[in-house]
Amino acid sequence: MNSGLILWLGMAMVVFITANSVLRAYVATAQVWVLLGALVLFSIGNLMMVRLMRESGLAVAISVSSIVQLVMIGLVAWFIFGERPTGLQIAGMALGVVAVAMIAWPTGGRG
Repeated sequence: MNSGLILWLGMAMVVFITANSVLRAYVATAQVWVLLGALVLFSIGNLMMVRLMRESGLAVAISVSSIVQLVMIGLVAWFIFGERPTGLQIAGMALGVVAVAMIAWPTGGRG
């Protein structure tokens, strides 16, 4: 992934993290407009992912996106909503980071 795609991925992740946080707020408020706001944000995030999938491939784009979201949502859940992951869950997140690093590792050329 080049630096432009990494920046685009970062922006998409901000949208997805915001959407997930709004969805978590919906659980507490049960107001339909909050749910609709989350759905709009998820739609924007998915539209942003189209560029990443087109330029880096489906496997890399979705794998990187999934793990970044997994870790970032875990941090949001911990620091904002007070949810504490177990040691096994933290280990799973760490293994996900290792896995996506292996998937996205530059190979120097296409074989």
